[in-house]
Amino acid sequence: MFRTKRSGLVRRLWRSRAPVEGDGEADRGTHGSTGGCCMGKAAKVAKSIDAGSEAELKALTHSVLKKIKEKQLEVLLQAVESKGGARSPCLLLPSKVDAKVGQQSYSLPMLLYKVFRWPDLRHSSELKRLSCCESYGKINPDLVCCNPHHMSRLCELESPPPPYSRYPMDYLKPPDSPDSGPSSSDTGGTTYSAPVGLSDSLALQESGEPAHWCVVAYWEEKTRVGRLYSVQEPSLDIFYDLPQGNGFCLGQLCSDNKSQLVQMVRAKIGYGIQLTREPDGVWVYNRSCYPIFIKSATLDNPDSRTLLVHKVFPGFSIKAFDYDKACSLQRPNDHEFTQQPRTGFTVQISFVKGWGQCYTRQFISSCPCWLEVIFNTR
Repeated sequence: MFRTKRSGLVRRLWRSRAPVEGDGEADRGTHGSTGGCCMGKAAKVAKSIDAGSEAELKALTHSVLKKIKEKQLEVLLQAVESKGGARSPCLLLPSKVDAKVGQQSYSLPMLLYKVFRWPDLRHSSELKRLSCCESYGKINPDLVCCNPHHMSRLCELESPPPPYSRYPMDYLKPPDSPDSGPSSSDTGGTTYSAPVGLSDSLALQESGEPAHWCVVAYWEEKTRVGRLYSVQEPSLDIFYDLPQGNGFCLGQLCSDNKSQLVQMVRAKIGYGIQLTREPDGVWVYNRSCYPIFIKSATLDNPDSRTLLVHKVFPGFSIKAFDYDKACSLQRPNDHEFTQQPRTGFTVQISFVKGWGQCYTRQFISSCPCWLEVIFNTR
């Protein structure tokens, strides 16, 4: 039988759909166990689709895809097969078209997001559009981008957070207190002093370079690798291996660390994260196939005196830093906030491995591969 190019693209797309049950490659919030520090509410294991619904979904998806132009199908296939690694353009399609699977009705964008990214997706309120998308910031346009990899899932924080993920206040005591916690060299952070090399970023500013909104330091355990990366553009990709795109490539940095664990985690960084400065704050999008772990002062309850470590699954976004909250968190009795370096607050991000009270690693300096993002609030 004669087969058209369009039907071939449709078959390839269906074979590349997101798996319903979680596995190590799935780009969904179903990775890992249900334990962990402050997981997102949306990160729940999806229920298997019965055979009848699967057949109905397949028929509907094929019917919808066959109405899309060939060039648009090629764009969608590029995004889906590369799992967002390739820079794919927007896929602008009518937003008002509805599709029905069983008793559920979905808009055309929602159907494509469910089929190719998140089978457990229920409502558009669970999603956040990436700033690179043409539809970003637009309200109810006639044509909306349906590229599944121009979207992310929102990481909702549990409230109240589980008590086991809290840091004891002893860790935040000043160094001269009788029972003080570890020094900054133990935590690898900036609790008591600026990290080694912070003067690099200050030198850039004083030498007339364009003002940066943050600098990024990459660490392997207690050793910083490479120089600080100064960020002027609104968005930055931080990755180890990416088919297309520019940004901070960790794979090009020279490291003498021979630890097998470090090398294993390096190999899992993959597409890494996307760091984006937006009107409401700084967002982190997990582009990799493994969870990342984040600690940020502005992710906590304003009345809390302890910091939490937040687990962010692949494909999820979290607002890691809020400038307005940061200005209100200058609490005189909290040593962690009064002793920050003069470039502003910091966010710590660990790839693959978590730290804190519910992990064997108590401090981020014990994590194999991690980032320190230092914000310029001046």
